[in-house]
Order: sequence, then C-alpha cells, then structure tokens
Amino acid sequence: MCGQQKICTRCVMDTSAPDIRFDAKGICQYCHIHDRLIHQYEQNGDSVKKFEEIVKNIIHEGKNNEYNCIVGVSGGRDSTYTLYKAVQCGLRPLAVHFDNGWNSDIAVSNIKNATEKLDVDLYTHVADWEEFKDLQISFLKASIPDAEIPTDYVITSVLLQKASEYNIKNILVGCSFKTEGIVPLSWTYMDGRYIKSIHKKFGKKRITSFPIMGIIDLIYYSIIKRIKFIHLPAYVDYCQNDVDSVLTKELGWKYYGGHHHESVFTEFFQSYYLPLKFNIDKRKLEYSALVRIGDVTREDALKALEEPYPNNKNIVEYTINKLGLTDDEFKEIMGSPRKSFKDYPSYYPIIRACKVPIKLACKINIFPYIFYEKYLGGK
Repeated sequence: MCGQQKICTRCVMDTSAPDIRFDAKGICQYCHIHDRLIHQYEQNGDSVKKFEEIVKNIIHEGKNNEYNCIVGVSGGRDSTYTLYKAVQCGLRPLAVHFDNGWNSDIAVSNIKNATEKLDVDLYTHVADWEEFKDLQISFLKASIPDAEIPTDYVITSVLLQKASEYNIKNILVGCSFKTEGIVPLSWTYMDGRYIKSIHKKFGKKRITSFPIMGIIDLIYYSIIKRIKFIHLPAYVDYCQNDVDSVLTKELGWKYYGGHHHESVFTEFFQSYYLPLKFNIDKRKLEYSALVRIGDVTREDALKALEEPYPNNKNIVEYTINKLGLTDDEFKEIMGSPRKSFKDYPSYYPIIRACKVPIKLACKINIFPYIFYEKYLGGK
C-alpha cells in the first residue's frame, strides 16, 4: 500500500501527506507537534488542577446565565463524551448540533439518548438542503482533499453564533489530538474566505440558512465577545475503550462502524473519495496517534493499513444519488486534476504573516494552542 512512500520511523504517517518532513532520525513533524501538545496539556497534578480551574472559571463566567457553556454534538464518541463529562463536572451545557442532511440513524439516536439521559437542552441548526448540497458539490468540483470542511467550518460558525447569542464565554469541543492525531494542513485546511471563494467559483445558490464566518467575525467572537474553545479531552485521561464502555452503559450510545462514520457523507468521503482520488488514508492519523500514546504498536498499525479502507459500495451509490450527480458528472469529479487549498483564495497568507500574534493569542487562551500547532507548528 505504501509503495515507495517514506514512512515515519515512530508513527505510520508517510509521504502521502505532501507537506510531511522528517528529522535526522526519520521522525515526522506530526510526532513533534504531538509531543509539544502533550507537554502543553501534560497529565499530572498540575493538569488536574488546571482543569479544575477551567471548570471553576466556566461556572463563574456563566453564573448569571441559563447555560454556562456550549457543547457541539454530532452523535460521535468524542462529542458525546465531552457532553457527558461536562455534566459530570457540574456544568450547565447547551448542546448544539448542526444538521447538514447527512446524519446516520445511529447518530440521531445517540444525540437523542445523550441529551435526554443527561437532561440537557438541545439546539439543532438545520441547513437548507439545496444550499448545503450546492456547497458540497462546489468543493468536490474544486478537486481538493478538503471536501468535508464545509461541515466542520459551519459547525464552528454555528457554535460561536449561539455562544454570542446566549452570552456564553466557553465552548467545549471533543476533538482529541491524542486519539485522532494531527491532520496535515495539505489534507484539511479551512477558513471563511477559502470556503466562500470556492463556492463563488463553482456554486450556483445563495447561502442564507447557515453562517460562514469571516475573519472579522472571528475577531469579534474571540476578542470582543471573549469566547474560548476548550478541547476537553486534552485535559483528561482519554482511552477509547474506556470511553466507549462508559457511554454505552450510561447513555445507551452505539458505535457506527468507523472513525467519524456517524455522518454518511464522512463515510463516503473517507472510505472512497480520499483513497481513490488522492491516495489519502485517514486511518493513518488515528493509528499514528494511538501508536504515539502506546495504545497500538507500530507493527500492528502498519499491518492493519495493509488492508484497503473498508468500503460500502451502497454508501457510494447513495451519496452520488443524494447529491443529484449523474454518473458522468461524478466521473469528471473523480478524474479531474488534483488541487490544494493553495490554488484558491484564502486567509492563509494573513495567518502566516500573523504567526507571532497568533502564538501570543494562543498562550493567553484567546485561541486554543492546538490551532497554532495545526496551522503554524514547525513552520
């Protein structure tokens, strides 16, 4: 599967990520980023105290509000556990979900069970299907490996919008670099200008049913409204098997068969679109993360990756039909030359130019430190 690709000597990331770099020992920069993040969120007495301080601060900042934090929920493992942990810590979260039309039945059931059993209010922002479909098709036609970021970025926009509306200062997110890894920038880049520029070039409809924040919005929410993102799993012990056991027992949670396959489009995107068009296997991210924390051996991870990404042909056919694409249109999408985010207008040059102030903003918790490492770490 790897062919002539060079593989990191510590994890299983390889040169299928075009921006990968190796040190003299053959270790990739994603391993070094992981180590810096582990140091930043080190699990010891100080980190436990730091997390307790975060909880106290959330309670203090939201003492006069109906809700003192927001938790984005998808029905997946990480977001469900984040909601569970928030309630266990005595917080009063508002669960927020973005419905883009691709929820699996299991995801819907998981969200319903979790919010009801935890007695948490749920707000669901429903996108107009024709508008969101138009945006997704635009990204497929752009021929980039970022075709799923419209969902990720709109979710972020919705979370910030609701936090501002309810005067909430803290948003808890379930993304864990320990178990999900560090995504190469060449695989997944996103910002508001990038999304709008691609939709302007390839889209047909005007978007009115969901927000896509620009850089002014981000500054307003972060600097003026002082809304912070807190990556909860970074501060606590997080073992997937233990988490699955707790969620199954306490909330009736069910696994959906693959990493982030709570979304039907994600299953299509990761199991078919990325491997066939870009030679990208996102299992390498998770396996690399698990190798770094010692949950899986490198040898076992490499062996697992020898098997093709499990592919459900029914999902592929279902996705094409749901998007309203003809066979010829889909063949054109799959056969068009590969491009990257650097081929389209974005805020990336501004982000690069603002490396120093962004790092400072991360140090004083305006932005999560993970943001700096993802976009600027090691550059």
